[in-house]
Formats: sequence, C-alpha cells, structure tokens
Amino acid sequence: MKRFMKWCVKFSKLKSRSSIKQGLFAVVVSLSMLATVMLALPLNAQTTYSRSLATELRGVWLTNIDSNVLFERDRLKKSLQRLDELNFNTVYPAVWNWGYTLYPSKVAAKVIGRSLDPTPGLQGRDMLKEIVSEGHKKGLTVIPWFEFGFMAPADSLLAKNRPQWLTSRSDGTKIVKEGTHNRVWLSPFRPDVQNFIQDLIVEIVRNYDIDGIQFDDHFGLPSELGYDAYTVALYKKEHGGKAPSKNPKDPEWVRWRANKITDFMKRVFTAIKANKKDCLVSVAPNPQRFSYEFFLADWQRWERMGLIEELVLQIYRNDLNVFVSELEYPEVQAAQSHIPVSIGILAGLKNRPIPMEQIQTQVQKVRDRNFAGVSFFFYETLWNLSSETASKRQSGFQQIFSKPAVYPNLLTGWKP
Repeated sequence: MKRFMKWCVKFSKLKSRSSIKQGLFAVVVSLSMLATVMLALPLNAQTTYSRSLATELRGVWLTNIDSNVLFERDRLKKSLQRLDELNFNTVYPAVWNWGYTLYPSKVAAKVIGRSLDPTPGLQGRDMLKEIVSEGHKKGLTVIPWFEFGFMAPADSLLAKNRPQWLTSRSDGTKIVKEGTHNRVWLSPFRPDVQNFIQDLIVEIVRNYDIDGIQFDDHFGLPSELGYDAYTVALYKKEHGGKAPSKNPKDPEWVRWRANKITDFMKRVFTAIKANKKDCLVSVAPNPQRFSYEFFLADWQRWERMGLIEELVLQIYRNDLNVFVSELEYPEVQAAQSHIPVSIGILAGLKNRPIPMEQIQTQVQKVRDRNFAGVSFFFYETLWNLSSETASKRQSGFQQIFSKPAVYPNLLTGWKP
C-alpha cells in the first residue's frame, strides 16, 4: 500500500506539471493504472487511502559548498533516488554562487566571461537539466535556489570585470567577511546590476521545466553597505541634495534601501510570472527582524504585497526555547494564514554536526504548530557529514517521514 500511496503523490505532481505533452501522456496512462488499483480495493479502503495522503513540504537544499552531490551525474541520480525512497518531496539545488552559474548560461557568458562554474565535475553537462529530469521522474518538486543573490567572492571574475557594480561602506571599503571568505556585494540599486540578476532568473524560468525559483537573504544587502557613488547620488536626488546618514542603522536610510530592494523584488516577480505564471516564487529568509535590520530584506512586506508564494523560514537554532519562540512571532503566524510557510532546519555544517534527536524534536515542534513542512540545510549533512552513522541518520529520517506526502503548492489549491 505504501507503493500505491507513493504513486498517488507522483500522480498529483504530474497533474500540476507545466509540461502539457508530458502531462497528457501521464494522465492517460495514470488513469488506467489508478482505476485498476482502486477497483481492487474495498470501497471503504478507497475512501480511506484517498484521504490519507498528507500535504507537507519535505525539502533539502543541494549546494556545491562543502558538498559534491552536484558534481557527478550518477552520484546526483542516486542521491535523488535515496531522497525519494525516504519520502522527501522537494529539492532546492543551488544555481548561482561563487560568482558563477551552475548551469550553462548565455547571460553569464556575456557579462562574466564564463557560461558555467569552472569546477571540473560540472563541465560537459547541464546539472540543472539533470535534476529537473530525474527529480520529476521521481515526483520531486524542483525549485532552483539563487544562493548568492547579490553577493560574490572578492576575487571572482564578476567582481574583477564589473568593479563599478560593487557597493561599499561609508569609508569606501568593500570586503565583507563570511567565515574565512572575502565577499563583495553588487549594488542592488543600479539598473545594470538589476538587469543582470533579472536576466539570469528569467533565463532559468524560460529554459527549464522548474516548479519555482527561490531567493534568500542574499537577495538583500548587508546594512553597512550602500555608500557607493551611484547609490549616494540616487539618494541625494530623491532627498533634495541631502546625503544619506553615515550611520548605516539610521531608520530612514534603512527603510529607503529596503524599499528599493522591495521594488526590485516586485519587478522580478512580475518578470517571472510574465514568462511562466505557474512558476512559484519562494523565499527562504532569516527571521524578519534580522533579515530587515541586517540585510534590508523586508520579507514581511513582500509577503503582504503577494510577492511570496512559499516561505521557508531559516531557523538554525540549537536552543529549543529560542527555536520555538522564532516560530511564534506575529509576522510568521500572519504569513501562515496566506501562504505555505515551512521551516528551514539545520541538519549540520561541515564542522558542526547536529544530532538526529535534535532534528526530530525540532520537526515535531514545527508540526505541532501546523506549519506547511520543513526543509533541511543541507544535503551532505543529512547523513554523509555527521558524527552519527549514515544508517542511523537515514533511519531517523525514515521515522520522520514514514509515509509519502504531497508538496503544498499555493497555485494548485493549497489552503491554510
């Protein structure tokens, strides 16, 4: 019966897939199979099993940082197979980071000088095309993740080829430390930067049969930045010649920059829908206060404006009381009444293992509060990078996701 339930989940996915040819063929074959299976069941069983399919996001982020899952076709295929076997239903593969695209891009080739990340394992193949094809065969929802947003490595080709695109602090410095890495940020207020980022997004939406596209806090800007010449001149133009405050936390200066980023988010949302109206716009930010004050990403306003169709809130906390308190903020509860809101849970980092017991406890706290589901950061720490054995970790996820579930899609009938 579990196999039948899994088939029902995949059938529900095929019905909402944007590919009409694939959908029509699948419907003809699937209806025949469904009739055969259902007629073999008692009438009361038919009703019971049709209602037993839960709706829950069960996702994981796939990245090329501290992970090799994307770098080999067979490894990727086997990883998607295992996720499907463990009743995951959604993957968020990184498609933009380290200053490169992870798929062959004409837009990137024109602006950066390279169409693809130079990592050997990505050459001669289209990783995103593989994930979409293999993922959809297994009924997985595929939502590419625009991981780096406006951020780039300080020594990247993008930063070297477009130095005028970089923003700075009030003292003129540009480097922002992220762990041990030196980062720079493109100014999200420049039209040429906006055009480049939007062109990358639209390129993916047009060319791949994706289910959605996801942004996070990197679609904002560290609040100490924004003092590049272009942005200061724009601010002065809109404020009668008055310069922005030297205090990067000045409320008016924060609001002005956040509003500009919101305007761009609206523009991107419109462009996505103009090219593929059933492409979901997903946002995976930090909690609102941190996201707004430190990254100028006012997702609460984006949500109220209808610019977010899936919210996956990153709550990477070890302290259970803090974790729970983040779930209960008013803006989170308000969003839950409009759109599917899921919670991003840390499965571990390269040098920071998270015990399965903590993961299971946090998942239960999320379920207790009727969220749409969970997504884990990141694939490698599900069971490959862990202080616990792979078999123990996989057994733990089998307990969490004991039965298949349908992805909660706002565009195909999800209700709060």
